Parts: sequence; C-alpha cells; structure tokens
Amino acid sequence: MTPRFGTPPVRHQAYRPRPGVYAILPSDAGLLLTFQEAPEPELQLPGGGIDPGESPLQALHREVREETGWKIAGARRLGVYRRFAYMPEYDIWAEKICTIFVATPVLQLSEPTEPGHSVIWASAEQAAELLASSGDAAFVARHIRDLR
Repeated sequence: MTPRFGTPPVRHQAYRPRPGVYAILPSDAGLLLTFQEAPEPELQLPGGGIDPGESPLQALHREVREETGWKIAGARRLGVYRRFAYMPEYDIWAEKICTIFVATPVLQLSEPTEPGHSVIWASAEQAAELLASSGDAAFVARHIRDLR
C-alpha cells in the first residue's frame, strides 16, 4: 500500500489522480530546492506533474530544469507516496501520486524559467524541517538515514 502524507481526503469530495515526480538533489553545496511564491509561499523539492505522453524521467528532467535551471543526471527512484490537496492553480481536487527520485545536479543551464520559482540551497537536515510537503520531508529524512 502506498503511504499517505498530509491531510486526509475530504469526505464525499471527488479527487482527480495527478501523478508527479520530485527530486532530492544533493551536492557539495547541500540540497538543491525550489522556493515557490504562489499560490502559497513554500519550499519544495523540484518537480511536478507528468504531462500526457511524457515518461516519468522526461517529466523529472523538464520540471527540474523549469524550476531550478539545472540539468540533472543519474536519477534513481526512491519510492512513492500519496497526498490529497486542492490545487487552486488548476481549480481541481487532486490525489497527488508523488514519485520521489534522487539525482545529481550537474550543470546550471539558466535561472529558473517557471514563473515565481527561485533556487534555494539548504542542508539535508534543514530541508527535512522546512519542506512544505510532509511526504517530501519524510523522503529527505529517509535519504539522510540511508546515507549514514
């Protein structure tokens, strides 16, 4: 069974499945994260929804590039979790199916091209405390434990 994080689903609310991919991106400078200004200011793992016709890895590379400006390599799947949320930018209630990868940021190609996003570098411990998504934070904490 896929673990669930965040608030429980709202009773009698229909949810649209929304598969997405997110990356833990460690380097000597710490973890590469994205700060999203809207709809709510929050610190996130870079990533997002998988577009129609796109593979999860294609989506991961695209989302990381859009939200951080970085090229990544060596993506490895760590696991998946679910969370239920209202997405005001799409006006939908979504069951977000979040697949988490770990990858290496290898080259900064540009500044973020996704409006309202900026790059933040943080230690893994800081990220585990500050990430808006409790599921993302749990995967970062697990990744820290696995490295020890």
